[in-house]
Amino acid sequence: MHKTEQGLSLSPSEGFVETPAIQKIVDRSLLYLQAGLPVHLTGPTGTGKSTLAMHLASILDRPVMLTFGDEEFATPDLIGDRIGYHRRKLIDNFIHSVLKTEEEVSERWVDNRLTTACREGLTFIYDEFNRSRPEANNALLSVLEEGVLTLPTSEEEDGYIEVHPNFRAIFTSNPDEYAGVHKTQDSLLDRMVTIHLDYFDEETERAIVVARTGIAYEDAVKIIKLLRDCRKLPEFHHVLSIRPAITIGKILNQGDFQRDKENPLLVDVCLDTLVSPRHDGNHQGKMKESVIGLIQKHF
Repeated sequence: MHKTEQGLSLSPSEGFVETPAIQKIVDRSLLYLQAGLPVHLTGPTGTGKSTLAMHLASILDRPVMLTFGDEEFATPDLIGDRIGYHRRKLIDNFIHSVLKTEEEVSERWVDNRLTTACREGLTFIYDEFNRSRPEANNALLSVLEEGVLTLPTSEEEDGYIEVHPNFRAIFTSNPDEYAGVHKTQDSLLDRMVTIHLDYFDEETERAIVVARTGIAYEDAVKIIKLLRDCRKLPEFHHVLSIRPAITIGKILNQGDFQRDKENPLLVDVCLDTLVSPRHDGNHQGKMKESVIGLIQKHF
């Protein structure tokens, strides 16, 4: 990934895992994007939404404009705003005895990322867009439906710009029940094709751990079995993404790390990454006992 005058230029990620399950999602998403339809990837944290969005953008092979949802966002953070003033002064002294002065002061308009993407035909990635308040995203409604972006009337003669035919949009979001997110207005969701992502199958999760950590396949098998069994425990009320498995894999792949259940450091690493700090001491104690039992089973 590197920056260009228009936006970011993405290359296909060398570590991107393409199992049949992932390829199926990629193919569907590209089908919609190539037809000019916006794609919305939604699902729990750790299901690869952002990574997949970047991968799709790299295949489209257009400069990328990337932005992240934020609670403090307002419409100008997407389309632009008037920032400062432009001053023009003309002094006419052609006739020495007559001094004529004309001065013009106008507000200076600066495009923001959505406007730039619409003008230039870039791929617009709006990561976790539902962390922004719904009213901040209203500018997207006409972009995705009518292919026009409405601007303050003083900035464009007709008050809008036509969206470039190469413009493509990819959105990601967490489910509504996640902390820090807002419920998206139905009118915006209706303009997107939503693809629901969940935790991948066991084969894909193993492949991701191997690709992200360099660990041996047989060790990745043990880690993923541990992770997937932890998800089934009644004590685990929180979401358990693949990230703990990647962390464990990176640690196990360091030097001569003893990779069996007799190593107390292995037990500590698994507990550190798998047991949530959000629960009280009694609940954490039960979770730790259950995880230790699974470590004994799989390692």
